[in-house]
Amino acid sequence: MIRYAAALVVCLLLAPAAFAADRALVIGIGSYANLPEKMFLEGPKNDVPLIEKLLKEKLGYPADSIRVLRDQDASRAAILASIDEWLVNGTEPGDRVYFYFSGHGLQVKDQNGDEEDGLDEALSTYDIAPGDSDWTNVILDDEIDAMLARLKDRAVSIVIDACHSGTISRSLSSNVGEAMESARFLPRPHAKPADVVKMRGLRVDVAVVDKPEVVKENGVEAWSAASSYQVAWDDTRLPPEERHGVFTLSYVNGHEISAADSNGNGIVSNAELLEYVKKQSQTYCAAQSECQGLDPQLEVNYALLGASAVVPAAASGGQVQQYQEQQTPDYGKVEEVKVENTPQTAYVAANPVDAVSDILGKPPAGDVTLALSSYTLKTGDAFRITVTSSIGGQLILYDVDKDGKATQIFPNEAAQKITPLTAGVPLTIPDDYYGFDFEADGPSENVLVAIVVADDVNLTKVAPSDYGLTKDLDARTTIADIAGALKQTWTRDVENRSINWSLGLLKYQVY
Repeated sequence: MIRYAAALVVCLLLAPAAFAADRALVIGIGSYANLPEKMFLEGPKNDVPLIEKLLKEKLGYPADSIRVLRDQDASRAAILASIDEWLVNGTEPGDRVYFYFSGHGLQVKDQNGDEEDGLDEALSTYDIAPGDSDWTNVILDDEIDAMLARLKDRAVSIVIDACHSGTISRSLSSNVGEAMESARFLPRPHAKPADVVKMRGLRVDVAVVDKPEVVKENGVEAWSAASSYQVAWDDTRLPPEERHGVFTLSYVNGHEISAADSNGNGIVSNAELLEYVKKQSQTYCAAQSECQGLDPQLEVNYALLGASAVVPAAASGGQVQQYQEQQTPDYGKVEEVKVENTPQTAYVAANPVDAVSDILGKPPAGDVTLALSSYTLKTGDAFRITVTSSIGGQLILYDVDKDGKATQIFPNEAAQKITPLTAGVPLTIPDDYYGFDFEADGPSENVLVAIVVADDVNLTKVAPSDYGLTKDLDARTTIADIAGALKQTWTRDVENRSINWSLGLLKYQVY
């Protein structure tokens, strides 16, 4: 279980404390020495300056800590040398490392037998070339693994705007041997049309996503533009000279509070950023005939889901966005925490009640509603909670208080029957079968969190019924574990997709 160790409240006007030797490597490859022009990409040349600006203005990286490799400068040898000399040898334990790639992704034959499907995921280089049976001069996921092993004690962010999965579905193209315009994948040389794969199985992406234990153990934050067997795209809605990667543009824009702060507390969390990027990507995909699905992914230690995606100015020493002021006194206030067993430092909402929606990321859409039997509660008052959902599914219900304590209200062992919530049918807890009522304990500000999961996801490890009503839980850890489970890829349909779940929140006070 992930635990938070609170350090201090960060006041945004404190004197700056600079990071020791943060390093970023930004790679953008749109033209290629050995590929036909029809396989070139317009977006990478525009993605690179966008990421540079984000690093300097939002993430606190000094200009001299950023190395850029574009097109002819991004050969296989140059990329590997920069990883070795710039990222690994140029940083020390505790430093931040940021690796960004914009270009083609692909698969090649596995050389060491560590891939179940017999294929390694890879990133293209400027000098990529088709061999007799496969691509040569690529960066393998095994080499990304080796980089991470050497950066074990650093706080690493990897952002990949490419498609990393093989063209094994007819939904990608009528002929898998042909590249689609503006699609960020390369089919294998001499590929032939393949049968439709009905069961997609586990994700196959760049190593940090293919092997999530690496992420949790090392504190890696890994963003990818698409789920497995999906294609990443240049945004064809824009003129060719103005194109960006669909993912990169939404990822950068999502760091703005006005864009992605769905709960309005002045902080854009990683989970909120992910939801924003997904929404923007899916809007693009819905309007494109060749796009069969687009679900950007974030693999991260769950404790970082609620962390601010923007480094507070006082922590970075750079010209980083200051959180705006609002009438509410807690607006934008963050607390610095060290994530246990990782080098990561997180900046999270100081108010645990607000932190709940930062961790979940998704704003309530009105399809799950909560009601109290009385909205004026005093200490000692009896009350009941009613949950109504427009979709059926598993219900998980928490009460979170201002001190960061969570109580799992449902599921619980006192309920006569734990059954899926029926769409449109209110569920009252406790009902007459429980033999007791809830009693208000205050003064306090609390939030009720109702999560309804439509897919058959096994949540017994993160929300077992014996936790219900009696066990005191850490709210941040508990909600982060739930959120992490719900952000996995659903692989049991013909097309991979996000898990289908809905959220309802209700703040209340006890006087």
